[in-house]
Amino acid sequence: MCLSQTVSFVASAFLVTGGAFSIAKAWAINRRYLPVAMMPLFAGLQQFMEGNVWWGVNTGDPATTLLGALGFIFFTWFMWPFWIPLATYVLEPADSRRKPWMLAMSVAGLAFGLALYVPHLINPDWVQVTVNHKSLAYEGTMILDYLMPREMTYAIYLFLIIAPPLISTYLHMRWFALTIVAVVVVDILFLRYAYISFFCLLAGLGTLHLIYIIVRNKCTRECPVLFA
Repeated sequence: MCLSQTVSFVASAFLVTGGAFSIAKAWAINRRYLPVAMMPLFAGLQQFMEGNVWWGVNTGDPATTLLGALGFIFFTWFMWPFWIPLATYVLEPADSRRKPWMLAMSVAGLAFGLALYVPHLINPDWVQVTVNHKSLAYEGTMILDYLMPREMTYAIYLFLIIAPPLISTYLHMRWFALTIVAVVVVDILFLRYAYISFFCLLAGLGTLHLIYIIVRNKCTRECPVLFA
């Protein structure tokens, strides 16, 4: 989390616990929920990695800072644009005409995420972490900067994480997409000084919405054949 090492680790423990609970419920209710149920767990692991970034920054250990940052941006740039479309694809009914679009976005997200993340492994000096207004700011070079404006990269990213749940058959998955939209709006309007860190924090907390969907088996309304 962007505020402190302690808060990052507390948020991590909270989300990992919630993720483990949602995975157990998904296993018991309907295993189509499993990829969605894993998202709070991933968000918790991401916050754990940011706690390690804080640890490195606070102790003046650049190696710990770099490893934590690489773990953090693994979820930011690689996992989310790939996993969110995949999770909605698995959840979608087999006969849905939206399912091929979700699969296409998942494949696109995989390629996009690899293009964003792998170059940072090859060029770790591209990863730059600074403290801005007592929050972590992640800035640095992206390979796509040589092909398009950074704003276009962000637009593609947001499309890949918002569009799949937004076109879902299930009402509450569409509500989850709007939760992400609200996070983006708040991040842009008020938290631009550390926008990546705050976005991942707020989006991570937004995955609590997914736990609610699974525990209450909200997909039953639109598809009782699969979820009743």
